[in-house]
Amino acid sequence: MSRKTQRVIPGFGISMGVTISILSIVVLIPLASLVVYSAKLEPKQFFTVITRDRVLSSFWVSISTSAVAAMVNAVMGTVIAWVLVRYSFPGKRIMDGIIELPFALPTAVAGISLTSLLADTGWVGGLFSKIGIKIAYTKIGITIALIFIGIPFVVRAVQPVLETLDATLEEAASVLGANRRVIFFHVILPELLPALFTGAALAFGRCLGEYGSVVFIAGNKPFSTEIAPLIIMAELQEYDYPAATSIALVMLAFSFLTLFLVNLVQSRNAKILGGAK
Repeated sequence: MSRKTQRVIPGFGISMGVTISILSIVVLIPLASLVVYSAKLEPKQFFTVITRDRVLSSFWVSISTSAVAAMVNAVMGTVIAWVLVRYSFPGKRIMDGIIELPFALPTAVAGISLTSLLADTGWVGGLFSKIGIKIAYTKIGITIALIFIGIPFVVRAVQPVLETLDATLEEAASVLGANRRVIFFHVILPELLPALFTGAALAFGRCLGEYGSVVFIAGNKPFSTEIAPLIIMAELQEYDYPAATSIALVMLAFSFLTLFLVNLVQSRNAKILGGAK
């Protein structure tokens, strides 16, 4: 005779009710307000707002710089995670803690610091300006700011996978005659790819909506370095809430698509691991 499974935490109905309530207050209701305000515009007006040349340019700046930053973070984040997991050195714990500094640091502080550093009068920007390379107030500066914001996502996604990676796989490949390059690309990297994709996608989604650390270093030149969140803020300052929420709704769609792909990859990876067991 089967025995009813005893749950560690009873009261599923109450727990689910509290969960849905918190989720609604924190996430669903604010997001629903975007749809409500956007609905005040007719479909033709909605598409007119989001297809204005200046708005389309801001979409391109935000998406392109976020994509480049995510790809750079995928490489740099993997290298940093590899060093933190595979090597022991003085100050390792301090370095491990510094990785999460972008999470705690106010974005405005990060933006002002990066601008001071990368401007033509700054330490780094001054060196590059001598050879004709301008960093601050260009897409390069925006990308660097987004790399700063997004890199912890990749490191923290890849690091646990490296820590739990079975070392016997590498040893077996080495015994069979594989060199370090073959071992990395054919043994280690396939195991890291799901976590690497997840971290890069989360970094992309975070960078897509970043405002505080970018607005200072971007220069905010229309059709050049103006980001979509700045357009939204400008519309809000003019009390044009339907236009602001319409642009925000497009950004939300990109973010939702990114998170959907992340969940799809995680679900597929979980099925593969479950089948392997």
